[in-house]
Amino acid sequence: MALGMVEAASLAQAVGRFVRERLIPREAEIDENTGVPADVVAEIRELGLFALTIPEEYGGLGLTAQEETEVVFELCYGAADFRNVVGANISLGGSALVQAGSDAQREKYLPRIASGEIIAAFALTESHTGSDASAVRTRATRLPDGRWQLSGAKRYITNAGTADLYTIVARSKPDSTGSDGLSLFLVERDTPGMSFGKPEKKLGQRGTVIGDVVFDNCVLPANALLGAEGDAFKVIIRQLNRSRVHIAACCVGHSRRLIDEALAYAMERRQFGQAIAQFQLVQAMLADSQADYLAAQAMVRDTARRIDMGESTSIDSSCCKMFASEALGRIADRAVQILGGAGYVSGPVERLYRDQRMYRIIEGTTQIQQTTIARQMIKAFAGS
Repeated sequence: MALGMVEAASLAQAVGRFVRERLIPREAEIDENTGVPADVVAEIRELGLFALTIPEEYGGLGLTAQEETEVVFELCYGAADFRNVVGANISLGGSALVQAGSDAQREKYLPRIASGEIIAAFALTESHTGSDASAVRTRATRLPDGRWQLSGAKRYITNAGTADLYTIVARSKPDSTGSDGLSLFLVERDTPGMSFGKPEKKLGQRGTVIGDVVFDNCVLPANALLGAEGDAFKVIIRQLNRSRVHIAACCVGHSRRLIDEALAYAMERRQFGQAIAQFQLVQAMLADSQADYLAAQAMVRDTARRIDMGESTSIDSSCCKMFASEALGRIADRAVQILGGAGYVSGPVERLYRDQRMYRIIEGTTQIQQTTIARQMIKAFAGS
């Protein structure tokens, strides 16, 4: 039995206090050093944040989409790096295992993912494969004894080298094209033939490690295949609706933080004998930001509710991700403008301004969301 509404609300409140009391004071330190410190990860683990979406039978909390959304709102009041520690565990890394894993795979990995003993990573992107996921070139060759051999490289993988378990998308049918012939494989970090590139230097989210994952004739056991051969794209597509709402919820949390920072500054900063919050053009920026925030929040909450009801939300989820990430960009820009020089130099608003830019790229760019939404609208109209 999953958490009840009262328990889920209490968890969200506890996460909010944890972020404000324990995580926000560490933001500057983490921004300057690649990787979230072990003591912070331990506190995140103790709070149970690695277990949010893992089913209870495997030691997780089994949160509904609505409950998960409320927790993510609170978690993402802090820097993105903190959410990124648990992101793959509660999103594509963990959910692919829940959906497609064998009983043995679930029993082996899910309890350890839920406890935070294992940090997961999901590896799809390659140097020539981003929005076009069907262009994957990493190869998985079945050996005569039933094992698999991986060859290829992944790029910009979150937690590359720090994660313990990697879900890899590879082409298992050499003559296949497009999304046909793509399969998922579970690869543990110490597997011979797998190596990692140097962590990338980034515009934002600097406390999160991203880098290359390289496979040089990396041999995997036969049971490393996750789900049926050739079903990778089906598994990924089925998870995208909820994962895109998750990313949108991250944007809502960051938006609230930026608005609070901008408003606090506008109330304190004085020019021409009064707080700048009294100037109508500053008020306009605050009002526009609040409207963007509330619209994104409402959209995310409604779509999460519909996911829990079992409704089709492919258009809605893409709308959530597109609108919330674009709204966050607008809010971040206004916050820097309100703070002026104080928003340009190092500080919470400057960090979030850099951090937020990634959200319009990951889980499908804004342009991919626009294409997805329009195509489904056209298809629905044609079939009506």
